[in-house]
Amino acid sequence: MGKVALAAKITHVPSMYLSELDGPRKGTRQDAIDGHKEIARRCRELGVDTIVVFDTHWLVNANYHINCAPHFKGLYTSNELPHFIANMPFETPGNPALGQILARGCNEMGVETLAHDKTTLDPEYGTLVPMRYMNADQHFKVVSVSALCTVHYLNDSARLGWAMRKAVEEHYDGTVAFLASGSLSHRFAQNGLAPEFGFKIWSPFLEELDHHVVRMWQQGQWKAFCEMLPEYAAKGHGEGFMHDTAMLLGVLGWSAYDGKAEVITPYFGASGTGQMNVVFPVTPQDGRAIPKAQASAAEGYTSVATRL
Repeated sequence: MGKVALAAKITHVPSMYLSELDGPRKGTRQDAIDGHKEIARRCRELGVDTIVVFDTHWLVNANYHINCAPHFKGLYTSNELPHFIANMPFETPGNPALGQILARGCNEMGVETLAHDKTTLDPEYGTLVPMRYMNADQHFKVVSVSALCTVHYLNDSARLGWAMRKAVEEHYDGTVAFLASGSLSHRFAQNGLAPEFGFKIWSPFLEELDHHVVRMWQQGQWKAFCEMLPEYAAKGHGEGFMHDTAMLLGVLGWSAYDGKAEVITPYFGASGTGQMNVVFPVTPQDGRAIPKAQASAAEGYTSVATRL
């Protein structure tokens, strides 16, 4: 019935909002903003009606969660970086029906997921910042999915992504884009050094590791990347433990995916972290490569302890 038309890994750095404002940062993230606008242009061209965002700023300690309220509107201030994002207005329509369809699909595949369509919970800035540039005219409906998962298996996140694709294709009458909203390496600059690392990566090791991963994506080395993802998430300080990335690869078919990444916004440093906008062509898949549930620690688990 439905169609998954576009998949992308995107940045949501709060300095994009600062880039709009008068001051020393004005205009400095225009390339990232332009990348978001290009992704939105492609979504419109493909007939996308709803954007589903895997949000690495939505922290959850049990289950997977979907925010599919009918409408979102308010002012947002970041609790992490209130000097970067303060009183940022947002408004976008939601899609309760799709949220419920996605949750049912995940639960049928054994990934316990709750959809919240009667809630006062607002999306986090992993959703709000991209939608500011992709959806300023509220053309798209938006659904946000928790992707800062503290006690979850990466394998289950991949299964969630595949279940959501199947749910769209089999039960939704419309066209959907999936966005993994999170960085590559995510080691913030040490306190006191943030200005020095405003446009740099924290370490040469992390920068080289990120570049190697991007080359793998561009060359279609998905089996190798999926095998290394748990260790990359831990040693590369992956944002949200890289559950957004596992979810997106689940949508694409996991290690059987046969597409090659297209860089929209080239890799850049932000407060020590590695960022970019990348589109992944959606190709036909049968799901046979999707990992099993409840993997062992060596196969797919990334806990808070591995990051501290």
